[in-house]
Amino acid sequence: MVKFQDYYEVLGVARDADEAAVKKAYRKLALKWHPDRHQGDAREAAEARFKRISEAYEVLSDPEKRKKYDRFGEHWQQGQEFEPAPDQREMTHEQFEAMFGSSGGFSDFFQELFGGRVRRDFGGGPGRHGRYRYRGADVRAELHLPISQALLGGKQSFEVPAQASCPSCGGTGFLEQHVCPACGGVGRVHKLQRVELRIPADVRDGLRLRLRGLGEPGEGGGEPGDLHLVLRLEDDEAYRLVEGELEARVTLTPWLAFAGGKLDVRTARGVVALTIPAGARSGRRLRLRGQGLADGQGGHGDCIARLELDLPAALSERQRELLRALAATDTGGTA
Repeated sequence: MVKFQDYYEVLGVARDADEAAVKKAYRKLALKWHPDRHQGDAREAAEARFKRISEAYEVLSDPEKRKKYDRFGEHWQQGQEFEPAPDQREMTHEQFEAMFGSSGGFSDFFQELFGGRVRRDFGGGPGRHGRYRYRGADVRAELHLPISQALLGGKQSFEVPAQASCPSCGGTGFLEQHVCPACGGVGRVHKLQRVELRIPADVRDGLRLRLRGLGEPGEGGGEPGDLHLVLRLEDDEAYRLVEGELEARVTLTPWLAFAGGKLDVRTARGVVALTIPAGARSGRRLRLRGQGLADGQGGHGDCIARLELDLPAALSERQRELLRALAATDTGGTA
């Protein structure tokens, strides 16, 4: 548990609120503040808020705990231990309905909140209640790729940081009426996920991929969840993103820049022959229309070739002689 707080204030209910009002307030706040509904810096704050909400609900939804809380306030837990029951991993139909309401009520919220991971499987005929069959939880992750690596395409192996369903509570955030101590009520934990991925031809920054069956394994015969992967392209020595456009660093020799000619350049659409105009200067930018990254609407943006002059690492003796002769003609004047 975190430090003492006013649980009634956390849930926004009156001190004489009945069980239904407490549950209603919790449902509304849990849906609003679940970390999966927030991104970036806001996610951490939402996770802390969600934990406080879960803690408050754990206490106020339990008549005995609530009675002690109302009586002793900050010291209500004194001498009390929180031990989860040994059979937490399985929840019967009756327990689920008691906790979250009927199939037409809170179960819809529960499915939206945790990715629809609960499947009912009562087996047999009327009056017979079996255990739940759980679809494995979906896993969400980001894959950061250097642009050069992304443009090469092909099948590659990656290890990505991901969020997965908490193995202790199955992603519910609770162990019976207790907040899960393993995830603090969030329902998710951090892990590393090994991925074998074929880079798609329409790769772009922010591209979302759904890799079926690569999420958490199911329970009770349920199917595995999916991996939701977001591709993030990162600048490298050869390529960068400038205001959403692909920019390629093209190195050419001084004599090619002087005389002009053709040079092969890899773009998002493949290797193209770039025409270098005679007298090209370092820093000049040439636009290759339709050779950029996919735009997500069936088309492609442009690729900008940024020219940089440089000498090859290996020069022939003839090239060295010519360069020395050229240097000898330099009068040292201004450019």
